[in-house]
Amino acid sequence: MGPDPSNTDPPDTGPAAPVEAVRALARASRLLERASGEVNLAHYRVLAAIASGDQRASRIASKLALGKPTVSASVESLCQRGLLGRSEVAGDQRAAALELTAEGEGWLVGTESGMTEWLQQICARTPDGAQVVRALVWMGQAIEEMAAERHAGGR
Repeated sequence: MGPDPSNTDPPDTGPAAPVEAVRALARASRLLERASGEVNLAHYRVLAAIASGDQRASRIASKLALGKPTVSASVESLCQRGLLGRSEVAGDQRAAALELTAEGEGWLVGTESGMTEWLQQICARTPDGAQVVRALVWMGQAIEEMAAERHAGGR
C-alpha cells in the first residue's frame, strides 16, 4: 500500500531521500514507457522534441544528451512507422528538417493524454499533487538549463 495521502508531514529529507527520489524516478520512467504503448520512451522523447520545435537531428541529440547515431536510428524507425517525415533544408544538402506527420501528431496527443492521466492518478495519492507537478516542471527547467550550459561549453 502506498503513502497515506492524508499525511501532510513533509517527506523525509535525510540522507536516504535522494536515493528514494532516484528510485521513484526510475519506477516512474518505466510506467511512462508502458503508457507510451508501442513506441518506446526514447522515441517518445524524439517526437516530443520535434513537436516542441526542434527540427534537426543534431539539435535533438544535443537537447536530449543522446549520440547522433542513436537519434538517427530513432528518426529512421519513426519515419518507417509513418510518425515522422523529413524534408530538405534550403542551403544545406546534408541536413534534413524533421516534422511530425498527421499520424505522428495524433499518436503524440494520445500518448501524452495517457501519460498525463497516469501522472494525475499518482499525484492524487500524494498530499499535494499540484506541488509534485510544479516540482517536476522545475526539474524539467533545470534539465534544460544544464543542457544549454553543456551545449554552450562544447562550442
